[in-house]
Amino acid sequence: MTTTEPGTTLADLSAAAMSAGFAAGTFTPLEVLADVHARMDACEPVVNALHHRDDARSTTAAEAAARRWETGRQRGGLDGVPVTIKENIARRGVPMPSGHAWVEMPVADHDAPITQRLEEAGAIIVGSTTMPDWGMLSSGVSSLHGITRSPLDPTLTTGGSSAGAGAAAAAGYGPIHIGSDIGGSIRLPCTWLGLAGLKPSFGRVPLDAPYMGRCAGPLARTMADVALAMSVISAPDDRDWTRLPALAVDDPRDEAGADFDPAGLRIGLHLDAGCGVPASPETLAVVAEAAERFRAAGAEIVPIDPFIDDALLADMDLFWRVRSWNDLRGLPIAEQALILPYIRAWAQGGADVTGTRLMDCYHSVQEIRRRTVAATADLDLVLSPVAPDAAFPAEQPMPYPDVSQPMGHIGFTMPFNMSEQPAASVHAGFTDDGRTIGVQIAGRRFADGVVMAAGRWFEAAAAVPAPQRFDLG
Repeated sequence: MTTTEPGTTLADLSAAAMSAGFAAGTFTPLEVLADVHARMDACEPVVNALHHRDDARSTTAAEAAARRWETGRQRGGLDGVPVTIKENIARRGVPMPSGHAWVEMPVADHDAPITQRLEEAGAIIVGSTTMPDWGMLSSGVSSLHGITRSPLDPTLTTGGSSAGAGAAAAAGYGPIHIGSDIGGSIRLPCTWLGLAGLKPSFGRVPLDAPYMGRCAGPLARTMADVALAMSVISAPDDRDWTRLPALAVDDPRDEAGADFDPAGLRIGLHLDAGCGVPASPETLAVVAEAAERFRAAGAEIVPIDPFIDDALLADMDLFWRVRSWNDLRGLPIAEQALILPYIRAWAQGGADVTGTRLMDCYHSVQEIRRRTVAATADLDLVLSPVAPDAAFPAEQPMPYPDVSQPMGHIGFTMPFNMSEQPAASVHAGFTDDGRTIGVQIAGRRFADGVVMAAGRWFEAAAAVPAPQRFDLG
């Protein structure tokens, strides 16, 4: 295939490099935005990462940012930096379809906390990114959007449900892209697209509709950009009744992670989730190699036995099916018919669940939380696969075709949603056929800064080559 090396236009710069260029007068936010718009024009016909694009609104914002930089009144490290937000993050006046087709599409009447924090920091929101129906697929397949495809290889999935966010990051629609994650929806696109991303501690990034396990966080090409985004979007907001205090990020532009030293740390190595699909040999080899880098730097590597089983995974899956069935039956008949058939069939599995059985599932969710905390309590970090295998074909809604099968690919990611612990994905290697593999780095609850610093350290220590984009014109 023909490829394009990263860094060929201003759109490919890191947020820190953009800020440095703005400060030096080398280029302006308007010039950066023009390159981002050109990249979107070239890639969108194939990649299909954007649900909503508003060039006029982003240009007005970039003009204002340029004036601030000219007069020394910039608002910080994201002023003038292009970003995207997932379509389920409210932006006043922008449709919020949640990935599925509608007879009458809802439009946001307010800005979510994330949207407000980004705009207060001067970030240029260039668009809202796609997701699959209700965010309940690990792909870019949607009844509304069609298929969102990998910029690395359009025949492959982006992962999901932050499909468009991952595609936008990999395609170079600016450095920072905000997604959401209830079982792996940030980390799965990261591993299948060669990106860095963070599922923060629960409550770390305020939401206007919090829900058990759901978090929002950044996807980017480097962990330094993830950390910079977190320094903005983690500001407290009272609309989220689960919110945590503001995140303290020391020097978020420290790309080398110089504030992190593995020496003396106890780091778990988790290679068997105990449930779902076993990790492939290639995936295990990449994660083991990552662990060896930490060990060589002085960390103690501690093997972790499986702590989740298939019964708990099945109950988690059923709990979500009931929730989605409730959403489905609440829609008018005409709109029920528009939902992706795979999701309709998946949600149907929750149709006849009794209240007693649903409580069993709820207790299983709490058991997942208990076991995850117990298994990791005496460790500083945990290294594991993100997903059992590399990216699958873009047309598949899930890694497996059987809709009755529980979500067998989230055994490594989902437990940290339920335990409320931070978990990152960092690009760590490739399969023999060139598909990307990430390593998950999880930490103790509230230790988001430590997880991101470990990710930055690993990026510098491993120096894994960045994946190359497919030539999309």
